Amino acid sequence: MAFYRKMKMKVNGKWYPKSVLVGSAITTEQVAKRLAAESTVSPADVRAVLTALGGVMGDYMAQGRSVKLDGIGSFYFTAATNKNGVATEKEVTAALINGVRVRFIPETRFRGGGSLAGGGSGRRAVRGLSDVDIEWEEWKGKVETDESGTSSGGGTELP
Repeated sequence: MAFYRKMKMKVNGKWYPKSVLVGSAITTEQVAKRLAAESTVSPADVRAVLTALGGVMGDYMAQGRSVKLDGIGSFYFTAATNKNGVATEKEVTAALINGVRVRFIPETRFRGGGSLAGGGSGRRAVRGLSDVDIEWEEWKGKVETDESGTSSGGGTELP
């Protein structure tokens, strides 16, 4: 079950639901135990692979490649630059890059296949990680914010 809270936007004065993170982040250990329970691999083996995954992905992305993980999606680096830019093409150099961002695109699958009136295929794209049945419930607990302004539930952990 996912949670939301009611939030009024300062920009337009309208109310919207905003998702709330509840409890602490799920750890590599917890993911390893769950994956081991759903496969024939031991928790220690899963943990070892998950620990190495970030470095392997980073190495491939540093080579200018994207990394596509089946059932998850694709990861790639983008360059963060000065917002002012430069006046001419000749002035563009790597020195203008002041950081890197990791981008993620969830895997896309297509559902359906019947025809629609008007010639459409009837197929629709769905995103892998976000294409789960989520039951939303209003969060009634305390909402805390960290230094970055990100809200989370008040430490309550769900099983």
